[in-house]
Amino acid sequence: MAAAESSLPDSTQIIVAAITAAIIEHRLAPGAKLTEQKIAAIYGVSRTIVRQALFQLARDHLVTLEPARGAFVSQPSVEEAQQVFAVRRMLEQHLVEEFCEKAVASDFRALRAHLKQEQAVVSRVDVTGRTRLLGDFHVLMAERIGNHVLAQILSELISRCALITLMYQSSRAAQHSSDEHVNILKALEARDVAKAKALMEAHLLATESSLLYHPRTSSADLAQALGSYAA
Repeated sequence: MAAAESSLPDSTQIIVAAITAAIIEHRLAPGAKLTEQKIAAIYGVSRTIVRQALFQLARDHLVTLEPARGAFVSQPSVEEAQQVFAVRRMLEQHLVEEFCEKAVASDFRALRAHLKQEQAVVSRVDVTGRTRLLGDFHVLMAERIGNHVLAQILSELISRCALITLMYQSSRAAQHSSDEHVNILKALEARDVAKAKALMEAHLLATESSLLYHPRTSSADLAQALGSYAA
């Protein structure tokens, strides 16, 4: 996603980032209408700029563009949700192997620092911050070992997972996910590839198995959802 956005105007990138964050942080629900005129007014830009942002979000599968109706936050099907998690499990098995092979002391320190921040946010029941940090743990692993292609792909998949968990109202506690990250890191630090892979697989399966598959379609006001990112 980052590579695709690099050629976009700054104002377009800001809108893409804001809507993506609002979805990841569960401030915009699946099915929410993204009105060009309202978004343009929030950011003080033209509708052309907003349209460019919505096209990018559609390419990232976070937004659906419907002729004569407009743009809406995507509503992934059960089949799509299962496919997204299956791809993540496959990719993150490779990520664990590569991390164990390449990681140095500074990489482990970076993950420990991230987990400290993650645990603090989870303990405060900070819904906005915790969703992003829980996903960032996985992306950070790829970034630390220099696999930027994998980091980009995971970032896109994790954004879609956030939308999926919102749509299907995951009952899984954030504390459980964060505790599992701690255990994964311990296995990584021990260079125990088999254990780390098993823990990562169990972590992702547990997240997916908590999905209830009863879609939620309500959403906060658009201006409220994007407010913290507006200029």
